[in-house]
Amino acid sequence: MRADDERAFTEYAQGRVLELRRTAYRLCGDWDQAHDLTQTALIRLYRHWPKVARADSPDAYTRRILVNAFLDQRQTWWSRKVSSVPEPPDVPAPADGLVDRLDLMAALARLAPGQRAVIVLRYWEGLDVAETARALGCSPGTVKSQTSYAIAALRRLLPNYIGGRA
Repeated sequence: MRADDERAFTEYAQGRVLELRRTAYRLCGDWDQAHDLTQTALIRLYRHWPKVARADSPDAYTRRILVNAFLDQRQTWWSRKVSSVPEPPDVPAPADGLVDRLDLMAALARLAPGQRAVIVLRYWEGLDVAETARALGCSPGTVKSQTSYAIAALRRLLPNYIGGRA
């Protein structure tokens, strides 16, 4: 890679790494995996930087790389065994909203990877249907149907939030 491309990549990556890590966490629900996912996405981004730098929207291209890395890794993560976690000690009640976020993250973890990606991109990242479709490499109709299925699944998984607290 040329020196000016190298500098441009470094500047771009440094400016986006925290945002990428937050999005990765929202996708996978684990900070360690989010760090690994971010690194994987940055490596792929570096390999394709000359093409990304010329793209109409480097951020959209980068988001697509991150989502693809998540979907690729989910295919191997699902097969890992989950060890049982001991009961936590009695602690004071968490701050308002923390329980809701934890419930939501647990429910998101139970969604299919594609449905989880749609929810994260649409509702956390604020992308519209067309932008989400580009990020996932699918049609807008698929985004709409996956969003519908994901919301229905979240309603089943979070019945206490329907018409109540949320």
